[in-house]
Amino acid sequence: MLHGRGSECAAVDGLLDEVRGGHSAVLVVRGEPGIGKTALLRYLVGTATGFRVVRCVGVESTMELAFAGLYELCAPMLGRLPVLAEPQRRALNVAFGLACGDNLDRFVVALAVLSLLAETAEEAPLLCVVDDAQWLDQASAQVLGFVGRRLLAESIALVFAARTPVTSPDPLAGLPELWLGGLDEQAARAVLATVISGRLDDSVRDRIIKETRGNPLALLELGRHLGAAGFAGGFALPNTRDVPTLIEEQYLQRLGELPREAQRLILIAAADPLGDLALLLRAAQILSLDPGVVQLAAGGGLLDIAAKVRFRHSLARSAVYRAASIEDRRTAHGALAAATDPQVDPDRRAWHRAHATHGPDEAVAKELTNSADRARRRGGVAAAAAFWERAVALTPDPGLRASRALAAAEAKCAAGDFEAAQALLVAADLGPLGELGHARVQRMWAQVAFALRTCWERV
Repeated sequence: MLHGRGSECAAVDGLLDEVRGGHSAVLVVRGEPGIGKTALLRYLVGTATGFRVVRCVGVESTMELAFAGLYELCAPMLGRLPVLAEPQRRALNVAFGLACGDNLDRFVVALAVLSLLAETAEEAPLLCVVDDAQWLDQASAQVLGFVGRRLLAESIALVFAARTPVTSPDPLAGLPELWLGGLDEQAARAVLATVISGRLDDSVRDRIIKETRGNPLALLELGRHLGAAGFAGGFALPNTRDVPTLIEEQYLQRLGELPREAQRLILIAAADPLGDLALLLRAAQILSLDPGVVQLAAGGGLLDIAAKVRFRHSLARSAVYRAASIEDRRTAHGALAAATDPQVDPDRRAWHRAHATHGPDEAVAKELTNSADRARRRGGVAAAAAFWERAVALTPDPGLRASRALAAAEAKCAAGDFEAAQALLVAADLGPLGELGHARVQRMWAQVAFALRTCWERV
C-alpha cells in the first residue's frame, strides 16, 4: 500500500489506460533518494495487467560501460532482432557486442530500439521501466531519451525514475514529468505506524516527521532500526539536514552488526552491478568465504539473494561501497575480475582489474585501451574516455603514458567533459611526445578553449 500517493497512483493508472487504448505514453518520475520513486514503479508494474514488462536499473559503477543499461532493457526482446531492417539489426548487434563493426551510428541504434519496442508491442502492450535513470550510461540515456520523444501510437509505456537534483545535460529533458515530494503528516504517520508497534509520544512522532521531511524510506529505516523504545523522549533522534545521509547511516549500522565474512560478501555484491548470483558465488569462492555466509548476508536486510542479487535500495549499495577501505574494495574487484570470463565480458573484467590494481601495470592498461577501442567502435564515447583515462593512471612508461593521456583528452573532449580533458592535456604536455605530439596537444587546448567559450556564451 502506498500511503499518501493517491494522485500519483491515479496518474500512472491513467498512463496504463492510455496505452491500453492504443497510444504510447512516457513519464519521468523525479524526486530525492528514498522519496518513493521505486515504490511507485512497483505499483505500476503490479497493476499492468495484460502488459509485457521489461525493465532495467541504472547502476553508478556501470556508467562508463556503453549501452549497458540499454542491453539490460532490450535483452528479453532480442529474439525479435531478425525482423528488423538489416542496418538496424546490425547496429544493435554491434552496440551490444554481439557482432564486430566500426563507426557505429547512434541514430541508427536509436531507430533500431524504437523498431524493436514497436515489434514487441504488436503482441501485447509493452511497459518499459527504467529505475535510477540518473545512473544510466550516457549512450543508453541518449537512446532512450530519443525513443521517448518519438513514441506515438505503438501501445508502449516508457517510464523512468530519476533522482533530483537534475544534472545537465539531461537526456530526458522535455519528457512529461511527475515530481514526488515528502508525504503529508497523515500519510507519514501511517508509514511510521507500519514499523513501530508500541506507543509513540506525539511530540516524538512530530519530530521524526519533521526531520525526515516526510521521506518514506527515512521513516521506515529510522523506525525499523530504533523502534519505539529507541525514540523514548526523542533523545535518540539525530539532528540531520541530509535525509539520504540519514538513510545511509542506518544501512551502515546494519552492516556493522554482521560478521566480517558477510560484510565482505556484501561488498563484492556492491562492486558488481550485474547482480549475477553465479558470479558472486565464484568471487566468494576465490576469497575462500564460507558458503553459509550467503544466508548471513541475505539476513542482514541490505540485499535480497535469489536468482538475482539486488540491494533493497541503491543507497544501501552506495553506502556499503563508499564505507569500505580502499584495500577491501581492491580485493572485491580482484575477486570479481578473476571470476569474470575474459571471452564473454572482457570489458567488465578489465574494469574490475583496473580497480583492483595497486599501482602502474602495463598489462591492465593495455586491456583498458582495448576496451576503449571496442567502446569507441560501438559509439560509446563516454565509455571510451573512461577506459582511456584509467589506462593513463596505470601506464608505467612516461612516453606511452603521455600518448595515452592525449588520446584520453581527445575522448573526454568528444564526450563533453572539458575539465577532465584539460587535466589530461596537462599530463600529456609533460611527457616526451615529440614535436608532432606536442602540436596535437596545442591544437586540443585550442579546441577545448573554444568549446568552453561557446558553453559560456550559451549560458
